[in-house]
Amino acid sequence: MSPERTQAYRRVLHTLRDLGPSKLLSDEQDLIRCAADSLIFSSDVSEDVEAQLALADSDLLFRTLVDSGRWEQITANRLAADLHGCGPVSEPELKAA
Repeated sequence: MSPERTQAYRRVLHTLRDLGPSKLLSDEQDLIRCAADSLIFSSDVSEDVEAQLALADSDLLFRTLVDSGRWEQITANRLAADLHGCGPVSEPELKAA
């Protein structure tokens, strides 16, 4: 697990602690937390069905929060980026680096 993934995970938990109670329902917080947990322990998202589903569910939640007016797009983008950062870097990204 890289320091970047660990930092992304901490940012997700920090956001949930700061915004969660006022901006997210309990089950929404749980969904994001579970997604972060799935990703941080994943070694390859392309082969980890649980992590893929967690990302899809959280991305849908972020779109719903923005579409409903509960969240600003920038807030959703920031949390989505941090959440995705909890996962391992894919092979194409490694080759590009």
